[in-house]
Amino acid sequence: MRYRIKVGSLNDIPERLGKTVKIGPNEIAIFRLANGDIRAIENRCPHKGGVLAEGMVSGEYVYCPMHDWKINLKDGKVQAPDFGCIKTYETEIQNGEVIVIL
Repeated sequence: MRYRIKVGSLNDIPERLGKTVKIGPNEIAIFRLANGDIRAIENRCPHKGGVLAEGMVSGEYVYCPMHDWKINLKDGKVQAPDFGCIKTYETEIQNGEVIVIL
């Protein structure tokens, strides 16, 4: 079963910066990209657990603030030479509200 959770207004998500939201036991990083797309990912880097919402965003990637690992915001894959993957979540915008689908 899929759950649709409102996590806030689109205006509350700064462009090219992350925002942390908690949904039950899940801590999720929400990003609004320069092109207006919204991405939602697990908020911990697979390397040392860095808080990804605090990372720098460039295009479709976020850089972990701890060790600069580059992670694709669309599929969650860590880019070479590093390796690993994080969970990604579908998002929607309805009436100016950001919705994460679990």
